[in-house]
Amino acid sequence: MSQNHMPLTPIERLTGWALAVFAVVVAIFLMAPILAIVPLGFSDGEFLVYPIRGWSTKWFEAFFASEKWSVAIRNSFAIGAVSALVATVLGTMAAVGLARTDFPGKKLITGLVLSPLVVPIVIYAVGLYFFFAPLGLTQSYLGLVLAHAALGSPFVVVTVGASLSNFDHNLMRAAASLGAPPLTAFRRVMLPLVLPGVVTGALFAFAASFDEVVTVLFLAAPEQRTIPREMFSGLRESLSPIIAAASTVMILTAIALLAAVEVLKRRGERLQKAE
Repeated sequence: MSQNHMPLTPIERLTGWALAVFAVVVAIFLMAPILAIVPLGFSDGEFLVYPIRGWSTKWFEAFFASEKWSVAIRNSFAIGAVSALVATVLGTMAAVGLARTDFPGKKLITGLVLSPLVVPIVIYAVGLYFFFAPLGLTQSYLGLVLAHAALGSPFVVVTVGASLSNFDHNLMRAAASLGAPPLTAFRRVMLPLVLPGVVTGALFAFAASFDEVVTVLFLAAPEQRTIPREMFSGLRESLSPIIAAASTVMILTAIALLAAVEVLKRRGERLQKAE
């Protein structure tokens, strides 16, 4: 029997089981607070309390029927979609530029581009407020889109940069030698191969905008409320189970986004093997 197929020793088996149990415990610890809110959305009571005495979908009906929440839903998806589009364009351009060129201060520029990932969101929101106020961008959809695009673009830079790390740049040189302009070579050669990374970054950028609340608190007008902003107000004013229904909708949206990312990840792996 080869060494690769040697049976596991009792200690190795015990270690494997211990690690598996530990992983399950950690997963439960992380997921339990999130999943605990879902049953409350189906409660027929008037408060966020356990135990649940009866079940009903009335809070989901109220969530989708309420004009206030309908505006928040439209704002969340509209701002998230537009900011994700802006972040995807800017992030892809930045990733391509950083991957294809080498210049003094490249590490500094890379750190600045990725800084929204590490800067505390409150500091970011306060800085944006004082920067946007003289420009008249506070209490405007444009200001919110730009703020969320800046938060989402680092995700695009990271995912597209990861895709470009396996990209053969000789393909671009070959396209240029055949007379293709740079934009045409990018559109027809590079973009199809790094598209899973681009779309994955766009989904992460949308998610970053969709559940963001701090910059909305600083920059948004009353008519620009998003779902997280409305939930924040609801938690301060009344602990209604409609907040749990809204949370469930956001959880399902996040699950759908993660599933899409996983599909794109597998497609990217297939493209890399095909190369």
